[in-house]
Amino acid sequence: MTRRTDAHPRFDRPDVLAPFFSTWRMGTPERQRQAVDAIARTWESRPWPAEDLRGYHVYTGHDGSTLLHHSQWASEQAYEAFVKTHRQERVDEIDTAVPGIERLALNRYRRYRSTTREDRAGAVPGCIVIVEVEFEGPDPDRQRAWVDAVFEALESEPDPHPGGISAHFHLGTDGTRVLNYAEWESAEAHLDALAAPGDGVGSATPQWERVQNWPGLKSSTVSRYDHALGLVPR
Repeated sequence: MTRRTDAHPRFDRPDVLAPFFSTWRMGTPERQRQAVDAIARTWESRPWPAEDLRGYHVYTGHDGSTLLHHSQWASEQAYEAFVKTHRQERVDEIDTAVPGIERLALNRYRRYRSTTREDRAGAVPGCIVIVEVEFEGPDPDRQRAWVDAVFEALESEPDPHPGGISAHFHLGTDGTRVLNYAEWESAEAHLDALAAPGDGVGSATPQWERVQNWPGLKSSTVSRYDHALGLVPR
């Protein structure tokens, strides 16, 4: 069966080889809440759909409009089997409860690198910050090199903000995008870091300037979320 959990997803699981992220536009905070409730009812009233689905998490955007979905799969093939057998009935029930959901994108990733501050290991995040970076055209080597450059900037950061907990970098399987799932103590801590000198959460160092001006970097967006629902097999 399916059970609800308050635990946040673990990103070091060796049995998760196909993490997916998708976004829905709901329009209002009320519709965000209605959709989360509908997802919970729909999933909890059914058996867990696949052994190879390790967990499913839903987040409400601080913009009052979007929902972020993160599912952890053992393989893309397991997800495709779920689509053929179990997905549509769940979609139909949720859409009946909350009509007019705009499903913006489903992107497939592979986790590449993670880092957690030693003094914050085990801390429960109060805010999830999603940084999505898109490059001009597919280039897996460029994806990895850019993330490696971010780690160099983090390691040389002279004034790390105390509110950051961890960062988990995922490479899009299409070769064009990178997603950083960053855990923060609170939204206020992240906003304070953005308000500090420098461009973004990093100081004005050559390492961060290199990251921000990487050749082929097309766009970068930052969104804040709250963990609203976790579902795992019983």
